[in-house]
Amino acid sequence: MMWAKALWMLLLLCKLSLAVLPAKPENISCIFYYEENFTCTWSPEKEASYTWYKVKRTYSYGYKSDICSTDNSTRGNHASCSFLPPTITNPDNYTIQVEAQNADGIMKSDITYWNLDAIMKIEPPEIFSVKSVLGIKRMLQIKWIRPVLAPHSSTLKYTLRFRTVNSAYWMEVNFIKEDIDRDETYNLTELQAFTEYVMTLRCAPAESMFWSGWSQEKVGTTEEEAPYGLDLWRVLRPAMVDGRRPVQLIWKKATGAPVLEKALGYNIWYFPENNTNLTETVNTTNQTHELYLGGKTYWVYVVSYNSLGESPVATLRIPALNEKTFQCIEAMQACLTQDQLVVEWQSSAPEVETWMVEWFPDVDSEPSSFSWESVSQARNWTIQKDELKPLWCYNISVYPLLCDRVGQPYSIQAYVQEGIPSAGPVTQADNIGVKTVTITWKEIPKSKRNGFIKNYTIFYQAEDGKEFSKTVNSNILQYSLESLTRRTSYSLQVMASTNAGGTNGTKINFKTLSISVLEIFFITSLVGGGFLILIMLTVAYGLKKPNKLKHLCWPDVPNPAESSIATWRGDDFKDKLNLKESDDPVNMEEDQVLKPYSAPTDFIDKLVVNFENFLEEVSTEELGKSQENILKEEKNKHVTSPYCLYRPPISTEIPQRKPQQLCSRIPEGTCSETKEQLFSSVQSLGPDHLCEEGEPNPYLKNSVTSREFVTSEKLQDQA
Repeated sequence: MMWAKALWMLLLLCKLSLAVLPAKPENISCIFYYEENFTCTWSPEKEASYTWYKVKRTYSYGYKSDICSTDNSTRGNHASCSFLPPTITNPDNYTIQVEAQNADGIMKSDITYWNLDAIMKIEPPEIFSVKSVLGIKRMLQIKWIRPVLAPHSSTLKYTLRFRTVNSAYWMEVNFIKEDIDRDETYNLTELQAFTEYVMTLRCAPAESMFWSGWSQEKVGTTEEEAPYGLDLWRVLRPAMVDGRRPVQLIWKKATGAPVLEKALGYNIWYFPENNTNLTETVNTTNQTHELYLGGKTYWVYVVSYNSLGESPVATLRIPALNEKTFQCIEAMQACLTQDQLVVEWQSSAPEVETWMVEWFPDVDSEPSSFSWESVSQARNWTIQKDELKPLWCYNISVYPLLCDRVGQPYSIQAYVQEGIPSAGPVTQADNIGVKTVTITWKEIPKSKRNGFIKNYTIFYQAEDGKEFSKTVNSNILQYSLESLTRRTSYSLQVMASTNAGGTNGTKINFKTLSISVLEIFFITSLVGGGFLILIMLTVAYGLKKPNKLKHLCWPDVPNPAESSIATWRGDDFKDKLNLKESDDPVNMEEDQVLKPYSAPTDFIDKLVVNFENFLEEVSTEELGKSQENILKEEKNKHVTSPYCLYRPPISTEIPQRKPQQLCSRIPEGTCSETKEQLFSSVQSLGPDHLCEEGEPNPYLKNSVTSREFVTSEKLQDQA
């Protein structure tokens, strides 16, 4: 038994520890729907487990009580309950307490107290008429029906809400009606002429804290009046070739004019300053017109008209081409609020109180839309963000107006919303060097910027290397990268960034050089300088020792007489050839005379053959010149033989001046004998001897400046 009781107590404790009571009902709120029900709500609206509620009420000033019946109670986690007639009494004071119950227990709320007059809610009124009153300008009369389910003895309070058709902002008027007539009337004044208005109405008992719902909307139009004045402005164009200036006139309804102001047309007249005789008139139905004026100052007047009359005259002065305008705006800035763009400026002229603000999109093409507005008694201008396009840059200009003169404008640019650029900059690499490169890129088109470009970031990376970056200001479109690696390939791209983010441009590749132009110039300078120094040293050496330089540049031709030809022909030829030069001054005169010398017969044959080979290469005229030069150069040289070996040319004409030249320096008797012997010996040999094969002597072909003539012993004996 003890163990059973202990086990039972343990189970009870576990059950109590696991029990979850419902939340305590709080935030109890009750509304008395006149002649319909009395409803209370509370929180929480949902519980973790299934919960049902009971609402205990005391009424009739505490003498009666009841509980919200099950049929009227919304069970199953719905926190509301309604009491229905006939138990609803008015006026009365109620007390309300809410009980929440689930399988684990019950929780009760605090007791609340309610006065039915303070929480009464009635039906909205019904507007059946919104009309203008004949003869009364700028007024609309609203008529409605008092709610049926409303206390007849209660005074009702009303709220009338109205706006123009084209506006989204409501204006409200509060008033109280103490009479209990079924049809109520209210006159709404100080409206705009000939303007459509939208009206709606709500009401409540004077003591109640709950308003009825809004009635259905009704539309009414105020009476028409003569047009209001116009706001007139102009856009000055550059002068044409013929000197005329295009001036675009634009105008609109003045601030405060009726929205639906009716205008049938516009009259324009203009004339040069101080010359009204040249006045011209134009009529148009548009709100813009283009004039072609001269270079002088002009006055322009514009009025609008309808069936009831004309508007006041709008006047504008067009300055002359060479007129200087005044400047008084010192600074201007644009700032964004939650839903507005605010432009503020500072002026150095306190007498200026009127300003003209104009704005249009800054696009690459002609502005598609041009807007403007007049500002008075203020130095700021506000526009709703909804009226401007996001991601578009706007040019905003402010003109000071002093009397009839327009001052110098001050302009800024602004975005109502920025985004990342639609495209990145187009990049190229120039001036590629060994360790440097110049990167240039183009500006992004205005239509693709989507914001103000804050900076550019250059990303570059070598092959399989670390990536580096450089950030420059938005006004820089060129940058030189340094400390690169020689003969290395790089990849590079430039990113343009706005306040919203950045976009990468085109990716390019380049490779640094292995040698620079400066290095090439330096090496070339060294080599060229070395050659120049060598030439200068050579010239200096030549000037100092001219004979040695001549010997190096133009070496002497070897003398055949001093060659080793004797060794080529054997000892016999060497013994028979007795050629020498004497340095003895005593024998100088003997050596100048040709002496007969003996020579073998075969030597003459070979010599003739060698001469034949030589003569085949040299023409007859050239041979004469050569021999003439030979004789001139051999004045001071020694000849060992008095005979002149001559081979007649193939042609029939034999130049006669050569023997004469040869013998010019020999005694006449000796020369004549020598000529006869030479010709007789050549003829006796015959053609067979002349054509005898023999090895040609190269020295006889090449040596033309000094040559020794030899004869055979046979010719010597004959002589």
